[in-house]
Amino acid sequence: MNPQKNTWNGILNVYKEQGYTSHDVVAKLRGILKQKKIGHTGTLDPAAEGVLPVCLGKGTRLCELLTDKQKTYRAVMLLGRVTDTQDTTGQILEENEVLVTEEQVTEAVLEFKGDYDQIPPMYSALKVDGKKLCDLARAGKTVERKARRVQIIDIQIEKISLPRVTMTVTCSKGTYIRTLCHDIGIRLGCGACMEKLLRTRVSCFELKDSLKLSQIQEIHDAGELEKVLIPLDAVFLQYPAVRILTSGEKKLKNGNPLEPQDFTFCEPDQVQEKQCGERFRVYGTDGTFAALYEYRKERELFFPLKMFI
Repeated sequence: MNPQKNTWNGILNVYKEQGYTSHDVVAKLRGILKQKKIGHTGTLDPAAEGVLPVCLGKGTRLCELLTDKQKTYRAVMLLGRVTDTQDTTGQILEENEVLVTEEQVTEAVLEFKGDYDQIPPMYSALKVDGKKLCDLARAGKTVERKARRVQIIDIQIEKISLPRVTMTVTCSKGTYIRTLCHDIGIRLGCGACMEKLLRTRVSCFELKDSLKLSQIQEIHDAGELEKVLIPLDAVFLQYPAVRILTSGEKKLKNGNPLEPQDFTFCEPDQVQEKQCGERFRVYGTDGTFAALYEYRKERELFFPLKMFI
């Protein structure tokens, strides 16, 4: 923390509870931390729970990068019911008898593993012609939405107790789990909607490490927030680390491209072959995390992707 500016820089792994919107979480954290520069990394529906990484201070520059990361969910799908929101909070459009077998359910669910074209739900924050779909839906309007290619990286059935199916899904960004449930229901011919949703992981942020707002309040009041605040470079530990040399210090501070002679690898045994598109964590001469850079072969230079100084 910088006592002069009263600003926290880093990431909090927040457990979003039912009833809160992602916006609510940010607003409450602003009140707890007395800090305005806070942003979340992708919305969770009010009825959903689980991992919501929240970025503080310079960490807000990470929001876009974290939104792009794959996520894991535990969902309960309710067969035989179709709603306008594709979950149990919406108006019921259809109720059908569930006559499918567990084997048919398993087969239908596993068919969705891989890439598939998903039509975003009307009750979503996506915009069409500058208007949020959810606002149009609340006004009773339905507009055509283009299907988007999403990826179901993994899908595992944990329990079948018809008409309910509990499953764990790891997916790409932009995937709507309630729409996945809806689409599985169509495949089975009986319809379906999502009854419960728990996000268990976003990138390296896991459910077991997440904190409720009340816990964060207590930790902050005890003056121990630094113990749970995740440093900015934790998101990039998969990339090699380099430390800037005096010759490259000015270039780094100005966000200019770097040459190989401007830095040295932090770990001597790291592979130093510069592949096109390879990324590096760049630290200042004092060891402070400064930026994420990317090597571009055509120029034989390292260019900044995100600056944190």
